[in-house]
Amino acid sequence: MKLPEYLIADNSKLQDDIFVLHTGFPRFLINMATDEIEWLDQFSEQDAKDNADVIEAAVKGAYDFFDAEMKHYES
Repeated sequence: MKLPEYLIADNSKLQDDIFVLHTGFPRFLINMATDEIEWLDQFSEQDAKDNADVIEAAVKGAYDFFDAEMKHYES
């Protein structure tokens, strides 16, 4: 199965929160209400430095995906 790069997630016990899950490297979950990021992949500080552009692009992509999805739901 091919996973989408980003997924919207929610939980009925956390009614004020909505999340975006990034399924590629680096895997993470962002709480869009608080901007908290939970990293699902383990990587060293050096790996983070070496992949800073990839990480930054993935996080920006998550916000762009969220904005596009919200616009889609509003229409």
